[in-house]
Amino acid sequence: MSGQPPLRRLALLLEYDGSSYGGSQIQKNAPSIQGELETALHQLTGERLRVAFASRTDAGVHARGQVAAFSTASTLATDVFVRGLNAGLPDEIAVRAAVETAERFDPRRHARSRTYRYTIYNGRVRSPFRRASAWHVPKPLDTDAMQEAAAALVGEHDFAAFSRPEDVTTVRCMRRCDVTRRGSVVIVEMEANAFLRQQVRRTVRSLVQVGSGRLSVAEFVELLRRAEPASSGRLAPAHGLSLLRVAYPGLDLCESNTLSWESGRRIGAE
Repeated sequence: MSGQPPLRRLALLLEYDGSSYGGSQIQKNAPSIQGELETALHQLTGERLRVAFASRTDAGVHARGQVAAFSTASTLATDVFVRGLNAGLPDEIAVRAAVETAERFDPRRHARSRTYRYTIYNGRVRSPFRRASAWHVPKPLDTDAMQEAAAALVGEHDFAAFSRPEDVTTVRCMRRCDVTRRGSVVIVEMEANAFLRQQVRRTVRSLVQVGSGRLSVAEFVELLRRAEPASSGRLAPAHGLSLLRVAYPGLDLCESNTLSWESGRRIGAE
């Protein structure tokens, strides 16, 4: 016997402000959420660990419910991981919960759905308070028209129109797409089994065109139907987007603030 402790699989529920980061994944020329988390894990455990994420977020995109997982030989309790990592992470990143999971848990492959929220500040005058978390669109938006267009997205479709030119497989299943107004704030929420890179931002940009009268609902629906790659055009700004929730069978991680996958244990909650 080697005497080495067996590896454990741990999952983390993360929240972060992505304003200062080049995205969730490690990259050469910009700080990343993964890089900061792996550095904090090394400081806490002494191990060089590789972290996997449930969903990739681009530069400037935020998260309230990202899920990360890693394997470790550390015997530290999950609540110690929460406290220790938060002590070592920068202020923009926090671990909300941790749990020991099944050894084969894969936060990306085992996810049932992802939910993204895009926030638009639809006030006449810009808001410094919201500048890092909402896209300022001063022209009044017709949210009823936006919702009518959004409803066409629900179901399994080829979302090539809202893809990047290099994307090959573009069929996804959209479970819901809701447009709501709360005073001067317009919220677009999308839940799907999976998303294409930049799909939400491209879709939101087109929905705003509908809301501002530049694109009719019929034209939006035709854009979806024709499925010409990247035909929707430009993207909505990154800072209005947040990964809200990643759902796994039998548990809504963000609402419970608890992670449990094939364990049934309530561990690491705040």
